[in-house]
Amino acid sequence: MDALDRVVKPKTKRAKRFLEKREPKLKENTKNAMLIKGGNANLTVTEVLKDIYAVKKPFAVLYKKKNITRPFEDQTSLEFFSKKSDCSLFLFGSHNKKRPNNLIIGRMFDYHVLDMIELGIEKFVSLKDVKNSKCPEGTKPMLIFAGDMFDVNEEYRRLKSLLIDFFRGPSVPNIRLAGLEYVLHFTALDGKIYMRSYKVLLKKSGCKIPRIELEEMGPSLDLVMRRTHLASDDLYKLSLKQPKALKPKKKKNISHDVFGTTYGRIHMQKQDLSKLQTRKMKGLKKRPAEKSAEDGGVSPKKSKSG
Repeated sequence: MDALDRVVKPKTKRAKRFLEKREPKLKENTKNAMLIKGGNANLTVTEVLKDIYAVKKPFAVLYKKKNITRPFEDQTSLEFFSKKSDCSLFLFGSHNKKRPNNLIIGRMFDYHVLDMIELGIEKFVSLKDVKNSKCPEGTKPMLIFAGDMFDVNEEYRRLKSLLIDFFRGPSVPNIRLAGLEYVLHFTALDGKIYMRSYKVLLKKSGCKIPRIELEEMGPSLDLVMRRTHLASDDLYKLSLKQPKALKPKKKKNISHDVFGTTYGRIHMQKQDLSKLQTRKMKGLKKRPAEKSAEDGGVSPKKSKSG
């Protein structure tokens, strides 16, 4: 039995807090990513891993030592590192003659490899090479995907889902305009995937809505898809399953539009508007002729006092 699989009773409060963090929850923690360097990683791959780590911080772990492993042949070491560092996402970098400048991006389900896609680096521009101002650490990016392949091809569709999982960052209840300052753009064109990073600049426009400009800040990658290891449809469906407690309860006569606005329908009895009490004004007073017309056209005769 593996040391990490044993049921361990905490002896200190610190150990208890550590185990509670790893317990299954209704709302899971933000997914962490581990960035692993292969046994023969070159300078380009090392720089890519460092730049991706800078983008992902603080939700990432960078392993600085080289690890001799081949994820497509043996996944046990990846699963061990995943359990050890509590990471459900990984990026593995390697380099050899057959597959130069190689990246393997993947995700875990229950500490076992779910999806894994191999990408080759054809062109790379690092954060250091672009001499512009950078976004602060932990900035949540806006993700943009361009290209029909992300919707048509199953492998590209799964890659899109994997990239969203990898770069999405924490879930936030509210968004402020000044916080939208980082864009990650992915383009699928002619069998290649182009990754570009931009900083959003809010300029004066003479009205309330600012003028937006994009300034490239790096890293920039030209990638090509190589091998894939995708989960079966049944396993993929199981990984997307949500607990019943998270599913919202249906409420009668309440609906939502695409923008999240809530609409409610109220059922009321039919009202007689003639009996509705309005503001009393001299100008709205009825004349005697109007009153007699409403009563049937006969005005009551006054009795003479004898």
